[in-house]
Amino acid sequence: MFTHRLVTSPAGRTHLVEHGAGPLVLLVHGFPEFWYSWRHQLTALAAAGYRAVAVDVRGYGRSSKPAEASAYRMLELVEDNVAVVEALGADSAVIVGHDWGASIAAASALTRPDVFRAVALLSVPYTPPGGPRPSEVFAGMGGDDEFYVSYFQEPGRAEAEIEPDVRGWLAGIYAALSAGTMPARDPHFVSPGGRLRDRFPVDRLPSWLGEDDLDLYAAEFERTGLTGALNRYRNMDRDWEDLAAYSGRPIPQPSLFIGGALDASTTWLSEAIRAYPATLPGLLGSHILDGCGHWVQQECGDEVNRILTGWLASLPA
Repeated sequence: MFTHRLVTSPAGRTHLVEHGAGPLVLLVHGFPEFWYSWRHQLTALAAAGYRAVAVDVRGYGRSSKPAEASAYRMLELVEDNVAVVEALGADSAVIVGHDWGASIAAASALTRPDVFRAVALLSVPYTPPGGPRPSEVFAGMGGDDEFYVSYFQEPGRAEAEIEPDVRGWLAGIYAALSAGTMPARDPHFVSPGGRLRDRFPVDRLPSWLGEDDLDLYAAEFERTGLTGALNRYRNMDRDWEDLAAYSGRPIPQPSLFIGGALDASTTWLSEAIRAYPATLPGLLGSHILDGCGHWVQQECGDEVNRILTGWLASLPA
């Protein structure tokens, strides 16, 4: 059903999965996922007449995994997306992203409007570049507890927690951020001397995740390790510097937002959602899905597909 390809560019190679024919829709996953997180959308978009392409982001799956942490800065990932569009023989694409993929999709639309004609953001709202340095913001969160983004900064630290038991750690984070299995204590923070997984649920999977699905996720990260994925977090200050020329800029292209009502990304960034008339002037829809957590396209796949295909159909040809 799905066609796997490796696309090469001067910066390396990107693995992608393609399904269908028609206008190109590029799907960009977040942490800790790979192309498989879009399995429900690949079939739905193809059935609706689109050429759906899900990539493994740099550092994940079968895409390139440079050794240098700085190789995972945002503008490098934008250029990966541009290279994919060009390699597929398309002049432009609609880009759709979830979690970190939403931030990558937003940066792609912001900096390369000549390539990305519309953008859909899942779970993480758009916030224009600028403001305080990210590391300073995250260092001030949580009081005595440490915010997970700060916890991820030191090379090797989070890897030492995750990699001895990849399957168990992934099961825990997927459950921790899903409707129906969220723990009472906020899983985004680490207690002094503790681990992030200390607040994850154990011995239960969210309803959207089967054992076979988890096996696929675990096998990918057991093979690749987590350093490439975590290096995205380790470039936030570099991104802040690289995107300074775009400080405060809106994204004018047609846009869409879908978030989960139970997702911390939606609640923490509620002011960003309220600012959409200024920051996303081309917004054609903003949807908060009741009873849904962070993994929206997997938790609420049918609803996301309905919204996404309706939005795509409304775009100018």
